[in-house]
This record gives sequence, structure tokens and C-alpha cells, in this order.
Amino acid sequence: MSDTTLSPAAASPAAARPAAIPLDKVLPWAVFGGVLCLLAIYFVGAEQGATSVFSGMYIHEFVHDGRHLLGFPCH
Repeated sequence: MSDTTLSPAAASPAAARPAAIPLDKVLPWAVFGGVLCLLAIYFVGAEQGATSVFSGMYIHEFVHDGRHLLGFPCH
């Protein structure tokens, strides 16, 4: 008969903890992701008419279906 007991290191709750991720490694990626999200919201929600940064309707037509899907009015 084999012994199936766990070693004390494997049985302790401290061994099951994930490694901590340092904030200085995550913060730049979080800021980058936030800026990308804000740009996406601007282009989908406000890039039209008087608030338009680019001339023409190219951006509006590119994100037109997304505008309706997300509930932004456009016409």
C-alpha cells in the first residue's frame, strides 16, 4: 500500500498563493489600455459634425454600425 500524504509545504495555504504582480509593471499597460478605450469611445461616440477632428465622413461611416450597436444616435 502506498502512502498518499502530502508534504507539509504542499499542504500549507501559503503554497497556493499566486505570485504578486508589481504595480510598476501593470500601471503603464493599464494607462495604455485606458487611453485606447477613451479613443475608441471618442471615435464611436463623438466623431461627427461639429466635434469632428477629421474632415469628411470616413470615420463616421467606418464606425456607423458600432454606433447603433452601442446606442449612440447619429441620424
